[in-house]
Amino acid sequence: MRNRIMTITAVLVLFVSGLATIAQANDSAQAFERGDEAFRLGAYERAMFEYRIALTWPGQHVARAHYNIGVCHHKLGRLTEAVTEYRKAVNDQADKYPLASYALGIALQSLRKHDEARAAFAQAVEASEGKLAEALFELGLYAQAGGELQTAAEYYQRSIRQATYATPASHNNLGVILALYGQMDDAMQEFETALQQSRGKFDEAGHNLTLCRRMISSKSSTLIAELKTGGRQIRLNVAN
Repeated sequence: MRNRIMTITAVLVLFVSGLATIAQANDSAQAFERGDEAFRLGAYERAMFEYRIALTWPGQHVARAHYNIGVCHHKLGRLTEAVTEYRKAVNDQADKYPLASYALGIALQSLRKHDEARAAFAQAVEASEGKLAEALFELGLYAQAGGELQTAAEYYQRSIRQATYATPASHNNLGVILALYGQMDDAMQEFETALQQSRGKFDEAGHNLTLCRRMISSKSSTLIAELKTGGRQIRLNVAN
């Protein structure tokens, strides 16, 4: 009889524990929903409040909550706080959180910590198995700025292949490198693609295309120093 009572008690404990776990999961999911809605409305402080509620309970959602809080701080210009939250998200996932590593790199760039930023982008690429186009683009910028033109071109090409959105900056910057190597026809094709993808709004590509045409018609390369590299294509949003 005693063993039977102990068995029933154990089953009840497991049942109650299971119900508590389900309740916690539901509560955290609801907190995320409220946080996401506040974020969409630009109410970042309210969004952080909700994401912090989600942190009350343990689980796989913890890293996502830290990342989302970091994005909110980022949007509010609190870069140091954003870095702290991004690092927590990355650490919680054992360096396997590409979006958080990418966001960390962007924040570190703004803080002028470029060595750390470049490392964060490299970590994002590794964690995504080479698929995070945004991080590949940033590594291309660093390589190009350091005169590593072949490496930069490879990063831009990989970014273009992996992106699921228009990448005019990658095409423009790849065009600049091709022009520097004297491959004018290929360079102009990249500038034209950048203009098409941006519906004619990527000014650097328009400038570079005109410049290349002038260099070809004049058979002079003296204008090549005036080619313009496109800037960062930052993509930050909360994780759903």
